[in-house]
Amino acid sequence: MPFMKGRAPIRRTLQYLEKGNMIFKENIRVLTVNYNTGQKASEGAYDFVFWNLAQIQYKNPAVQIVTLKNMTPSPFLQFFFNNGKKIVVDVDCTPREQILDHVKDLFCKTEKVLEEEKLAQMKTSNPANFGWAFPRWCICEVPGQVPCPGWVPLPKHCRMKYQRMAEEENM
Repeated sequence: MPFMKGRAPIRRTLQYLEKGNMIFKENIRVLTVNYNTGQKASEGAYDFVFWNLAQIQYKNPAVQIVTLKNMTPSPFLQFFFNNGKKIVVDVDCTPREQILDHVKDLFCKTEKVLEEEKLAQMKTSNPANFGWAFPRWCICEVPGQVPCPGWVPLPKHCRMKYQRMAEEENM
């Protein structure tokens, strides 16, 4: 398989990308990662880019991510918000795990918020939901469905009683 070549090919699998748990808040628009290759102080930032940036891109398609190499004396992350503000996070001599924890604490949605969004999406997005708490009371209100038998009688070929009678006549 051609995608399984190179350094750490596991990074290019769908399972690996889906395991990322960093979903940014809606007001973040751009993330820039500045680091230097071959510098001891930038090892954590390099590992962050190498192992986690693809997962972040996969989970946050609306966020633009820019990686700038060898353009700064010390490594840092910079977050730009939709109101024009920006926050700089210094990652000089910081290991990858600490960078992940810090970014997750400051800029990512909490587990509680993610669960609430998931439940809200499940309730509203499924067109098969009908009843007292949903927009439609009955399935007959969906276009293309058979009308309620309480209002319009079903055709005889749709009722089992008449189907059995027709089968007995044919025998």
